[in-house]
Amino acid sequence: MKIRIVDAFTDRPFAGNPAGVVILDSPAFPGADRLQRIASEVNLSETAFAHPLPPGREADWALRWFTPTTEADLCGHATLATAHVLHTSGAASGTVRHATRAGVLRTTAHDDGTLTLDFPTAPLSPVAAPPGLDDALGASPLSLHDTGEHVGDLLVELADEATVRALEPDFRALVSCSRRGVVATAAAEDPASAYDFVSRGFFPGVGIDEDPVTGSAHTALAPFWSARLGRDDLVGLQASARSGLVRTSLRGERTLLTGSAVTVIEGELLAGL
Repeated sequence: MKIRIVDAFTDRPFAGNPAGVVILDSPAFPGADRLQRIASEVNLSETAFAHPLPPGREADWALRWFTPTTEADLCGHATLATAHVLHTSGAASGTVRHATRAGVLRTTAHDDGTLTLDFPTAPLSPVAAPPGLDDALGASPLSLHDTGEHVGDLLVELADEATVRALEPDFRALVSCSRRGVVATAAAEDPASAYDFVSRGFFPGVGIDEDPVTGSAHTALAPFWSARLGRDDLVGLQASARSGLVRTSLRGERTLLTGSAVTVIEGELLAGL
C-alpha cells in the first residue's frame, strides 16, 4: 500500500503543511486503532485515509483524518493533499465528492494545478475570554469567537500582524482554552501585500503545538474577515515557519478554499493494513 507525504497550500516543496495520504483499495476502512497507529507513526499534523465508494452513492470516496493522537472532524490541508494524490495518480478527475465526519465535501481540480475545497462555513459566536488566555497566548485579544462544532477553535483577533508573528505561546496552558485549538489573526499590515489577513494556529490538545497551514480554520477566518473588509474573496497567509497561502471565497453557508499541493515523498507501507 502506497503512502505519500504531500505539502499542501504551497506550490513548492518543504513549505505549506505536510500531510500523509494513504489511498486504500479496500471497500472499507480498517479499525480506527490501526489507522491511529499509522498516523502516530507518520507523526504529521494529519494523515488522511481514503477508499473508493460504489457507484450511485452520495459520494465517490470515503475520507478520514487522524492527528498523531486522535481522529479529526474536519481537516482542510489533508483533504487538499488527498485530492492532489487522486488527481495526479489518475484515480479521479474534475470534481470529487468525499464522505466525511463533516458531511459530503467536494474538491475540484483546475487546469492551473490548483484545487478548490468546498467546505461548510464555520458559525462564529462571540465569547468571553477563558481564564488565563492572555498569559497562555502572550497577547491581549481585541475580540474572541467560538467557531462551532466541527472546527472547535477559539478565534482570537489581535491588534496587528506583528503581534501575531511574534507570539510565543505557553502550549501547556493553552490546552484548556478551547475544544480543539486557538487561531490568532490580524489584518495584513500592508494593504497592498499579496494577502489580506494573517493567522497562526495552535493545537497542543490534539498533539500539534503549531500547525503550519490550517485549512479548516479558514472556514472561520473567511467570514470573520469578509465581514470586516467588505469582500467575499480574500487571501490568507498562515504565518508559521513553513508558511502558506489560502485563497478563500465566502459563499453563504459554504466556504471555498483554493490552494496548490506538491508530493514530496512516495513510499510503501510495509507493515500492511
